[in-house]
Amino acid sequence: MNPHASQSSSFLFLLQSLIQHRQLILQMIQREVMGRYKGSLLGVTWSFFYPILMLAVYTFVFSVVFKARWVDGTGSKTEFALVLFAGLMVFNLFSECITRAPSLIISNINYVKKVVFPLEIFPIVVLGAALFHFFISFFVWLIFYCIFLGVPHFTILLMPIALLPMILMILGLSWFLASLGVYFRDITQIIGVVVTVLMFLSPIFYPIAALPEIYRPFMQISPLTFVVEQVRDLMMWNKSLDVQALSMALLYSFIVAWLGFVWFQKTRKGFADVI
Repeated sequence: MNPHASQSSSFLFLLQSLIQHRQLILQMIQREVMGRYKGSLLGVTWSFFYPILMLAVYTFVFSVVFKARWVDGTGSKTEFALVLFAGLMVFNLFSECITRAPSLIISNINYVKKVVFPLEIFPIVVLGAALFHFFISFFVWLIFYCIFLGVPHFTILLMPIALLPMILMILGLSWFLASLGVYFRDITQIIGVVVTVLMFLSPIFYPIAALPEIYRPFMQISPLTFVVEQVRDLMMWNKSLDVQALSMALLYSFIVAWLGFVWFQKTRKGFADVI
């Protein structure tokens, strides 16, 4: 069998691939996480200390230096830092996957040319490692919340559900960008700029309510807006999921994921020739 020939792009094929290679995916996620801290003194412990340091920095800069307060909040410095950090956790999950996506194939040339390898799992591996760091950050957030604000609202248990549209969106974009990065190398630099712009066009450092009415519809252009707002509502404001909006977001995200996978499968046969 030619591993670089055009392969099925059906949902069933993807599901079978995930089941068949589940052990490989888990091993590669573990290697991805451990490899990031290889050679460092603290090792994987950095994944715990880094969010603590960043949360302390954000608290000092925004709450002490700029004296910022969240709209409709209590005015607490700690509250502002936790609200901000909740949004940044979502952004970092998105950013870590999307910025790496264009180089996924070209940085693993041996897997493309010399062996039969399920290339479609690369975005899943990166997403798995990013989710590991997301939940480490969430654990740090939870500790700080319990210390300074008390027991979190029960709606926080729904947070993984709110992340589902983001996860599907990330996979679809990652498959598309991983393929595009093989044929158009400049996409890596372009994506870096786009992700930075999205950080400021999403309600991470400010709520949508702080903007004039005329500008609020433009915020919906960002794929981060809905998930950031939903996660923040669940974690901080004791608001439940917007089921209707979540259903639509899931539908759109599933379409993006499927189209991204189709694009990847249709174009992968040319990877070996271009690389």
